[in-house]
Amino acid sequence: MKVVAVVSAKGGVGKTTLSANLAQALAQVGQRVFAIDLDPQNALRLHFGMPPELIDGHARATLAGQPWHESVFRGRSTVQVLPFGALNEADRSSFEQRLAGEPAWLRSHLELLGLPGRDDVVIIDTPPGPSPYMRQALSCAQVCVVVTLADAASYATLPLMEDLIQTYCEGRPDYLGHAVVVNQVDVSRQLGKDVLQVLRQQFGDRLLGVVHRDEAVAEALAFDRSVLEYNPNSQATQDLLRCAGWLRQALGLHGVEA
Repeated sequence: MKVVAVVSAKGGVGKTTLSANLAQALAQVGQRVFAIDLDPQNALRLHFGMPPELIDGHARATLAGQPWHESVFRGRSTVQVLPFGALNEADRSSFEQRLAGEPAWLRSHLELLGLPGRDDVVIIDTPPGPSPYMRQALSCAQVCVVVTLADAASYATLPLMEDLIQTYCEGRPDYLGHAVVVNQVDVSRQLGKDVLQVLRQQFGDRLLGVVHRDEAVAEALAFDRSVLEYNPNSQATQDLLRCAGWLRQALGLHGVEA
C-alpha cells in the first residue's frame, strides 16, 4: 500500500478537485485506488457521484466505534471513496480531540482497510493549513503532493508547508519525498507565467506538474464526475494524466494500463 497526502497551506487552490482527479487518473491506468477525505467540508465524495444527502463517513464511524469499510462509497468509478461524513460542531470537536490525542489513528485504521497489495494507492485529501487532520495525513504519507497556484499569495505559503513536511515526514524510512503541482494555471496572465517560472527554477524535478485552467473541470463537477470521465480530451485531463504518471514513477507502481 502506498499513501499519498494532497496538501496545501492555503485554501482555494483546488486541492480537493485535484485529489479526486488524481485518484481517477491512477485508477484508469490499472491501480487499485482508495480516496479518503480528511477535510470536514466533506466535498471529495461529490466528484464520485455520492448523493449529497448521505451522511456516512469515517468520522461518524470512528465516533460510533464502527469499522470504516461500512462507510466506503462505491459508485460509478472504480475508485473506492471514504467520505469524511457529516458531523455537528460538538462531534467535530470531539473527533479533532481524538485525532490530536492519537497520533497513529490514521495509520492504524489504514492497516485495517484490507489493502495488502504493494501497488494499492491511498489518496488523502486534507484541509488547508496546520490541523490535526493534516498531521495525521503527513505522518503516514510516502509522498506529499503540495498544491499551489501561480500567484504571489500561494507562493508565500510554500515555506510553511515545507516546514510541516519536514516536521512530520522527513526522517521516516518509508518517506519518499514531496512534489508540487501548480494548479489552475492561466497562461494568458503574465504574473502567472512569471510565478510559474520561479517555481520551475526553485523546485526543478520536484515540480510534479502543471494543471491549466480549464472550464471542463468545473463542468465535470456539475455532473458529479471527474474531468477525466467528463472530457477525456481536455487540456486538464492531459495535465492530470501526466501528473499521475509522475506519481506512479515516484511510488514505483506497476499497474496495468486500462
